Amino acid sequence: MRIAVISDIHGNVKALKAVLDDLAHQAPDAIVNLGDCVSGPLWPEETAVLLRDLGWPTVCGNHDRVVAAGNVPQDNRTDSFTEAALSAESLDWLRRLKPAIRFSDEIFLCHGTPRNDDAYLTEVIDGRGSARTADEADILHRLDGEKAGLICCGHSHLPRVTHLPASGQTVLNPGSVGLQAYSDATPTPHVMANHSPHARYALIEEIKGTWTFILRAIDYDWQSAAQTAAANSRPDWAHALATGRMQDGA
Repeated sequence: MRIAVISDIHGNVKALKAVLDDLAHQAPDAIVNLGDCVSGPLWPEETAVLLRDLGWPTVCGNHDRVVAAGNVPQDNRTDSFTEAALSAESLDWLRRLKPAIRFSDEIFLCHGTPRNDDAYLTEVIDGRGSARTADEADILHRLDGEKAGLICCGHSHLPRVTHLPASGQTVLNPGSVGLQAYSDATPTPHVMANHSPHARYALIEEIKGTWTFILRAIDYDWQSAAQTAAANSRPDWAHALATGRMQDGA
């Protein structure tokens, strides 16, 4: 079985369409979505409509949850923009998303960790505000007893495959379809960056009882996405979309 794993589209419908074009050539048996689907100063409603029509198994990300709850504070610029842009039908779709999905006995889907959509599973933020891979014991603790052999998560936007020798489990983060760099204040101020603007996703395939992993980086019109973010008064997003990096001091 061949499965495409996508995550963190963040309203970037142009990046999503480029991934869809690539998927047409890859021909997976199934496609799953790990959440943070629409939140961003880009094309929230267009992205939601497309995802609603596709009907993929989709996890509720932390931004999806905040937008779906309604009454987003105006100082949360990203989610308040998104809430205002979404139709009633798209908001209802967000509200129906599940916080985690057991796709099969072997595969568990979540956004952050199995119990917390706003926590990193395989990353630790160091004192300089950048990410490193968490120790195996820390990752196992964050799994909180989840025993699936393959855990697929998003949230950090960093594509990686992490094997846990003590449990025999593997954690896959496919990276972000729509946003390759960002800054966040939680749990402490930090920056995530992939250093290129390509849309990311992953392919997994079971061959003779073992999983193989392919991390894909896809070209798309990121300059157009950056221009749209700038037109929506988000120069921080514009720089991240165009370069895969955060501006100095951001």
